[in-house]
Amino acid sequence: MTINTAIIGAGAIHGCHVNALRLLPNVTLRALVDIDIAKGQALADNYRCHLYQDYREMLRDEAIDVVHICTPHFEHKNMILAALAAGKHVFCEKPVGLNASELTDICQAVERAPGMLGVCYQNRYNPTSLRIRREVADSGLGKMLSIRAVLTWSRSGAYYTQSPWRGRLATEGGSLLINQAIHTLDLMQWFAGGVTRLKGVVDSGELADVTEGEDSAMATLHFANGARGLFYASNCHTTDSPLLLEIHFERGTLRLNDNRLWRITADQQTELVSDASPNGSSKSYWGQGHQQAIHHFYQAVSTRAKYAIDINEASKSLSIIDAIYRSSQTRQWLNIID
Repeated sequence: MTINTAIIGAGAIHGCHVNALRLLPNVTLRALVDIDIAKGQALADNYRCHLYQDYREMLRDEAIDVVHICTPHFEHKNMILAALAAGKHVFCEKPVGLNASELTDICQAVERAPGMLGVCYQNRYNPTSLRIRREVADSGLGKMLSIRAVLTWSRSGAYYTQSPWRGRLATEGGSLLINQAIHTLDLMQWFAGGVTRLKGVVDSGELADVTEGEDSAMATLHFANGARGLFYASNCHTTDSPLLLEIHFERGTLRLNDNRLWRITADQQTELVSDASPNGSSKSYWGQGHQQAIHHFYQAVSTRAKYAIDINEASKSLSIIDAIYRSSQTRQWLNIID
């Protein structure tokens, strides 16, 4: 049986979805939706699919089974609700919503809908991420004691002025945390079984004139497994440095640096796996995770199984971000209610 798919939004990230869909048997890209007719039609001609300017018109096509949402953050909730109400399965780029209120609305819609909702946290599918999960489960290094993560990227003023929805609370939901650093926070909580409480600070320096949100953030996290987390991120660097993530255990350390994972003990340092793209076809920080995430979602659609990164999983990183924002305002520790 052929699964017919539509993609809403023809920005940079949609190409990762197209490439992943092309590798799937019995999956056809039936439609592309974009408000830019010239750009959209050129892409649709190349993909040999229909073009729609209005996603609501596309949703009336009963042949479409799955909808991918690759649009600015503020459009996600309404598009998810409409697609689910139309009986479609939905695969959405992060974040699934802007805040806790939107999460509640989406959760209620998912409970009523016949289709499933999957959210794209593609970094969980990176080879290094999967290997870290294995190492943690194997317990070969003993009890986890702490995780530290440092993410220093570069975003210019033009990045925000060229796309005015970015950096606005009403349309992006924040800035650094909800856009660039959300994957890092998701990985940290995923490795350690969730966050129970935290204290955080957000601020803006270099980008204060062009964004309403933060360009830098730090937080101390307490994880469900008893470990501690130290998190720092900024968009004020002059280049996009690879994520540095280090997990300290009783008998050694796992260190992700330059997209390579190392296992370090008192007498040995071993490279375990790399996230390097085999063909250089994607940005280094996107990796090949989109392909794996999308493939797993379509397996779930085909078999009617549960997709691993559903609304409940997607809400965890958003709850952490919300708590960091609130903690920064109150200068207090906050508990995370799961």
